[in-house]
Amino acid sequence: MPERRNLVFICTDQQRTDTMAAYGNDWIETPNLNGLSSRSFIFENAYITQPVCSPARASIMTGLYPHSAGVIKNSNPHRANSNLTQDVQTIAEMMSDDYLCAYFGKWHLGDDLSAQHGFERWLSVEDAHDDDYPNYHRKEHRYRKSDYFRYLESKGHVPEGDYEGHKSFTQHQRGFLPEEDAMATFLGDNAAEFIREQQDLDRPFILYVMMFEPHPPYNGPLNDLYDPDDLPVGPNFLKRPADNFALFSRIRADQYLDGDERGETLESESDWRVLRARYYGNVTLMDRGVGKILRALDETNQADDTMIVFTTDHADSLGDRGMLGKRAFYDEVARVPLLFHVPWISQDEQRLPGQFGHVDLVPTILDLLGQNVPPHLEGTSRATALRGETTLEEDDVFMQWHGEPPTISLGNPDVEIMASVPWRSIVSGQRQPDGTVQRWKLNLSPGDQCELFDLTNDPWEQVNLFDNPAYRDRVRLLAGRIRTWQYETGDRLALPPV
Repeated sequence: MPERRNLVFICTDQQRTDTMAAYGNDWIETPNLNGLSSRSFIFENAYITQPVCSPARASIMTGLYPHSAGVIKNSNPHRANSNLTQDVQTIAEMMSDDYLCAYFGKWHLGDDLSAQHGFERWLSVEDAHDDDYPNYHRKEHRYRKSDYFRYLESKGHVPEGDYEGHKSFTQHQRGFLPEEDAMATFLGDNAAEFIREQQDLDRPFILYVMMFEPHPPYNGPLNDLYDPDDLPVGPNFLKRPADNFALFSRIRADQYLDGDERGETLESESDWRVLRARYYGNVTLMDRGVGKILRALDETNQADDTMIVFTTDHADSLGDRGMLGKRAFYDEVARVPLLFHVPWISQDEQRLPGQFGHVDLVPTILDLLGQNVPPHLEGTSRATALRGETTLEEDDVFMQWHGEPPTISLGNPDVEIMASVPWRSIVSGQRQPDGTVQRWKLNLSPGDQCELFDLTNDPWEQVNLFDNPAYRDRVRLLAGRIRTWQYETGDRLALPPV
């Protein structure tokens, strides 16, 4: 056990599990993540707390569910419940004072430009999350610029965004930058520099590196790396959900399959494949940025003292069920990659079956770093699973969708109406008489068609069993678990009777 235990936490944005060899992808070019996986604990079934950026990130940073952290929708300076307030602690504020805490990259929990919430070092990358508003809390900060903005200007790039005189490099514009100026490269270089600065210092550190890729726009410098016609696709690709699935999912599929694609040309299967190929190109771009960080740890002899956690905030439908983007509990969106490399426990690849929820990240990390775990956290340390003392197979994970009107246009009034309908979800493992564990997912909503999936026998979630009388008791048991969790965490959504 090293006396000085560091943390490098790498979080991507909107990355699917099937973008990594650790989860069965044997063709993608991600040598750095492959190498990290080969010496990490691989969580086979890790889940987000809410399938949209800001609430998911709030849980990642605080160990609280979105409704308890006070962030239930995407960050917007004009709406309440979308920014992390100062009275809610992040992991940096829970660390002992001897730690140097650094945050590099996308914040998306309020003011992206200012060091805050216990982080002493701050590298900002966002000036405006969307083209139509600047993401600032305070008026006097309206014309401040991010570190990434200043870097791009120094390289001769000219910002295209303009909002009341506020200049920004839009997400669309950033999709056309050369690889050497992409955000993954910028963050990889700066994180590597930070790590090198620490090698002769006595102070331990935690470094959060929040990558942007492969978040839309589905465009980047490696667009031509993968042949769209050769990409493997699963059985749900461009397959509209059955009529007994959630209406929200069905009308979203109709929206995209009918050509209402919100900025993307998706008129044929070929168009969808091109989009997927570009998406995977951005995954490889991100992997190259991660490689810079891993090499810096090796080159400075800090690798054995540093825990590395790799995950993402949520994933992307990417054409599965005919949908694009997030806002769904199906595994292609809600199940995400999660690696824990803890060199003082193991240097080998070990797979952890069962369920793990992102709300457990903060307490698990604190425990593994030898820090106190505050009693107010709603997550629980799962360090005993990494030490081989317990399993995750019968654990429950809970997810939520708060049904608030979207902060941006979703391109279709019917979709926006159904986006305002709330949901709660549980993924649970149940031990069978023969000793095996059967996995279930129940999605409950007071205003839409509910869903029950047998994840063991139907891993692609193609058969909704909710209205099947043979599974009525299963629905009641899982709904009871959701209601118990609601009581324990102060979630007041009234669920439908089952």
